[in-house]
Amino acid sequence: MASKRQQTVTVGGHKLRLSNLDKVLFPASGTTKGEVVHYLQTVADAMLPHTRNRPATRKRWPDGVGTVDKPHEPFFRKNLEDSAPAWVPRQELEHSDHSNTYPLANEPAVLAWFGQVGALEIHVPQWRFNRKGEPQNPDRLVLDLDPGPGADLADCAQVARWCREILDEMNLPSVPVTSGSKGIHLYAALNGSYTSEQVSPVAHELAKALEADHPDAVVSDMKKSLRQGKVLIDWSQNNRNKTTIAPYSLRGRPGSSEGPYVAAPRTWEELEDPDLAQLDMHQVMDRIAEGTDPLADFTADDDAADALPETQDALSTYRSMRDAANTPEPVPSDSPASRSEDPIFVIQEHHATALHYDTRLERNGVLVSWAVPKGPLLEVGQQRLAVMTEDHPIEYAEFEGTIPKNEYGGGEVTIWDTGTVEIEKWEQAEGSGKVVFVLHGAPEGGLGGVPRRYALVQTDEAGKNWLIRMTKDQPKAQKSSQTSSTPAKKSTKSSEKNGKTTKKSAFPDPLPSPMLASPGKPSDIRGKGWILEGKWDGYRAIAAVHADGRVEIRSRNGKDFTQTFPELSEIANIIPAGTVVDGEIVALNSGSRPDFGLLQRRGKLTKAKEIEQTAKKIPVHLMLFDVLHTAEHGDLTDEPYARRRKILEELAESGKHVQVPGDLGDSLDEAMDVSLELKIEGLVAKRAGSPYRAGRRSEDWVKLKHESHADVVIIGWRQGKGGRAKTFGSLLLGMTDDDGDLHYAGRVGTGFSDVELTDLRAELEKLVRKTSPVDDVPAEDSADATWVTPKVTAEVRHSGVTRENRLRHPTWRGIRTSNEP
Repeated sequence: MASKRQQTVTVGGHKLRLSNLDKVLFPASGTTKGEVVHYLQTVADAMLPHTRNRPATRKRWPDGVGTVDKPHEPFFRKNLEDSAPAWVPRQELEHSDHSNTYPLANEPAVLAWFGQVGALEIHVPQWRFNRKGEPQNPDRLVLDLDPGPGADLADCAQVARWCREILDEMNLPSVPVTSGSKGIHLYAALNGSYTSEQVSPVAHELAKALEADHPDAVVSDMKKSLRQGKVLIDWSQNNRNKTTIAPYSLRGRPGSSEGPYVAAPRTWEELEDPDLAQLDMHQVMDRIAEGTDPLADFTADDDAADALPETQDALSTYRSMRDAANTPEPVPSDSPASRSEDPIFVIQEHHATALHYDTRLERNGVLVSWAVPKGPLLEVGQQRLAVMTEDHPIEYAEFEGTIPKNEYGGGEVTIWDTGTVEIEKWEQAEGSGKVVFVLHGAPEGGLGGVPRRYALVQTDEAGKNWLIRMTKDQPKAQKSSQTSSTPAKKSTKSSEKNGKTTKKSAFPDPLPSPMLASPGKPSDIRGKGWILEGKWDGYRAIAAVHADGRVEIRSRNGKDFTQTFPELSEIANIIPAGTVVDGEIVALNSGSRPDFGLLQRRGKLTKAKEIEQTAKKIPVHLMLFDVLHTAEHGDLTDEPYARRRKILEELAESGKHVQVPGDLGDSLDEAMDVSLELKIEGLVAKRAGSPYRAGRRSEDWVKLKHESHADVVIIGWRQGKGGRAKTFGSLLLGMTDDDGDLHYAGRVGTGFSDVELTDLRAELEKLVRKTSPVDDVPAEDSADATWVTPKVTAEVRHSGVTRENRLRHPTWRGIRTSNEP
């Protein structure tokens, strides 16, 4: 190995010479250049989505940051250095009187080079370049919360929560980032519809509004004389010409004795910690290794990806390692695109320098690839090294031929097996990863036409080395021949209906566990072939009518619900004997809206008399959406979901307590709107061609939740300031628990119109009382409270419930028509 002072490394297919790796850049912690480069590679996957295709301004400390007593002055660098490697992506940007050529931090190799030249801080604007190299509209709004003299990080956290309330009301969910310096940055994703000139005034108005509401804590003016003991909301970061330090960038300050501080994304729960502090590089690397990345799902509009330059995409590394003129391999020029068909796999026997078998799985439009040196596994319990390589294009699944000797991967390539793949789990973060999948190969392929389940587990922080093993729990078709390379013969009876052949099988005993959906976001629903259904807020249940007419209903964990919900025995009149179905048990409130609290009251009852009496007041319903087995068809779990759904609709009739809800159409946006109108929890999107994977969570089913709402009763108000001096600053809220007892639920101060503020104050004035209607209001909330009789009920939006049963960040939605508390 080369000395620590100088070595040549390959990062993402790019060669980079690193020198003076033992130079200390942060004397307070002894952090060296080599450790800085290692940090940047560790956080690359988390950092790059926030720097990609943005002009990168760097603050460089070639000789290190110095000490507190003797700090070294950095210099800003906009233009790309003449010494920059040729492979660093770059883009020219015209200014009013000059132009600069900026590097684009689009891949890990660029970050490594930044570390090599001492570019410790990376600053980027809130917009990206498009394919033509033109600046686009901003795709994020940023607020910089900077504490003035006498204020601290805890004060910034409080102001961040106030900002969050307003941003939530604007449907702009935000993520906090402790800046690595003194304050906090707030990021909110935009869809690119507005210019910087439109976004900046909105941010300015937000800052001024909070300054008016909290004049003793917030300032929106940059003047230093106004900032004593207050937090400045710097809204100017949204100016087209301004930049903000990138999330996960190091800070060029002495840092702690453990290491330099980082602009670190945080969770809102972390901001509640009274000991909130800035994070150093080692803490951030630990968080990444644990899979903690609060900005992981931070995305703008789905079309944003289409607006990115074509300089970099998932196949950039693949293209950089191949010349289409010299190799017969497919080298597509277009960016990869997701397909609507079932994902595919290929295992290719590759006689290169050493024989190995390339295992490639389709994901997000590319073939994610591993090289297995000793060949595919065909016996349970076997495991082998699997080396991760660059992503390959989908077209590579059909490639066979000879790669020229002097080209990358030179040698003979043949297809060992190919077919479809079921991805059961895909967890991948810097430093850790696990993929569980089932391969369905060709009858004549190397897998013998038998479905095989494998697990890939990452074994090093860099993500290069993995272990692949054949799992013990093989698919059912493999159970009688787990160590054979050919499928076992099995006696089955078949029937044909509508041109489809299905396998006859025995009635399942015990009943299977339900298939589970993976949490997701709308951008996960790509391509066609999805069925969109309502998501019901209730208990998941597998229900069966046995051949003798006996009804059996089991929970997700196998608990017997049959006696708990006797009204659901109606299912014996809804579906034929010999049928097993999947669905959700829900309780509806007076507004025909699913109410999980009511369902819980039913679910915890055990005495027959109590169940009978309560069922009259709180009846439940079983919403059916899948069928697993029928006497006519036998086992249906291997059938596509679209067919199972059609069979269910043909054999099941809706009754009083058992229904078969229809889907919500083909448009995701319209389906989301409909589910909002129905006031259900959200959507579940299911691939039309997916089989039923009992007891497993699958990405073939994706659940999309709406925001949470709560019914509350007003128990008081707190005095307003500034523009609200004549109305109120916030309302104190109460909620009833399952026993009907009223308790304190927090306060709401955002979401009101001027008319609502005036009308509510007038209505509440009539209900004033001397004492609090509840006894658990904390002193800090009750100090200036005016109490009212709890008669006015309302609805708020919130982000969850704390351990103390307080609503997190509630936002006002409106008075309810019914005034029953």
